Amino acid sequence: MLAARYRPGIPLDAYWLSEKYDGLRAYWDGTRLCTRSGDTLPAPAWFTAGWPADPMDGELWAGRGRFEEAMSTTRQQPPHEERWRRIRYMVFDLPRHPGTFTERIAAYHGVVSRIDQAWVRAAPQERVPNHAALMARLHRMVKDGGEGLMLHRGDAPYRALRSDDLLKVKTHEDDEARVVAHLPGQGRHTSRLGALLVETPAGLRFRLGTGFTDAQRQHPPAVGEWVTYRFRGHHANGVPRFASFVRVHPDAPR
Repeated sequence: MLAARYRPGIPLDAYWLSEKYDGLRAYWDGTRLCTRSGDTLPAPAWFTAGWPADPMDGELWAGRGRFEEAMSTTRQQPPHEERWRRIRYMVFDLPRHPGTFTERIAAYHGVVSRIDQAWVRAAPQERVPNHAALMARLHRMVKDGGEGLMLHRGDAPYRALRSDDLLKVKTHEDDEARVVAHLPGQGRHTSRLGALLVETPAGLRFRLGTGFTDAQRQHPPAVGEWVTYRFRGHHANGVPRFASFVRVHPDAPR
C-alpha cells in the first residue's frame, strides 16, 4: 500500500491513527525481507528466523531521529550483527489477510505475539475524533522527535496502490523525484553542484537547488537515485513551490 496525503474534511471517525515511522519500508514475503521495489534486504538469519509463511508489511526502524542509522544498517553487506540488534521491525499490516483493516489490526497483533521476538513489534493504533485533535496529536509527535502520523481507513481491504485508504499526516509536504542531471553551480558554488534536475514519477521535471550541505554539493546524489524534497504547494504548471532537498530516498517510488 502507498500513502496519499491527509486533507482537512476527511471523516476521521472512519480512520485509525498510528505513528509514521522514519525508517525503511520492508515487506516480508514469507521467505525474505525486501524493499517495496523487490530488492532483498541483507538481514541476519536470526532476525527473520521463525517468521510466518504469510506476508507482513512494516518498517525497519532504529527509533525517532535515527533515519540515517536505519538506512546504513539495513543496506550494509555483510550485515553488521550489533547494529541490527538496534533495529525494530514495526509490523502494521498483513497483505494477504482478507478482512478490513480493523480486523487486520487484531490479526497482526496476534502474529507478532506468536513470533515472540523483542525486535518484532506491532504498531499501536488509536482513534482521533476530529481535525483539531489530530493536529494536537501531530504537534506532540513532532515535539517528541517523531516524523508524523498515518491514518488508515478501518473498513479498507489491503490494496497495493495509492489511495485514501492510507494517508500520511505531516507538518510539511514532501515527495520523491529521480535525479536526471547535475546542474553546475555559480559564484561560491563554482566547480560543484548548483542544482539537481529531477523528474517526478508523473514525468514532471524541475530544478532542486536548495537544502544541500557543502558536502552534498561536493558529492551530490547520483543520476538515477531518488531523493526526497520538501515543498509548499504547487505553481499553476504543477511544479512544486519552494522545493528543497531533504535526503536521498532509500527506495524508488512505484
